Amino acid sequence: MTGSTVETAKPDMRRRGPYVCGLDAAMDVVSGKWKALILWELHAHGARRYAEIRRGLPGVSDKVLAQQLREMETDGLLHREVFPEVPPRVEYSLTEHGVSLNAALSSLGDWGRTRIARLEAETV
Repeated sequence: MTGSTVETAKPDMRRRGPYVCGLDAAMDVVSGKWKALILWELHAHGARRYAEIRRGLPGVSDKVLAQQLREMETDGLLHREVFPEVPPRVEYSLTEHGVSLNAALSSLGDWGRTRIARLEAETV
């Protein structure tokens, strides 16, 4: 080679099916403890830097957060923008696909809030 660099393609971590049903395909994208919470964090606050996301999700490790963000970017849920500054600034935001998934998860969140209220009522 004559001074050129060769980029290696990122491995595509997504499953390609066959899926049993639509729920199977959806769960393939949101599997992982933190993905739904990352979607919520970005929906609630808009574009966020890595450290801001991490502060909004107490208990997530750097390794897991970085992995989940990469997978979500690969799945088209997030947009990762690198600003040409020193030091570099990176922001994550929801794509249209991520916004639509968040909307689909909204009713699940409603169900969860009802569950929390029921569990709290049972402990009184």
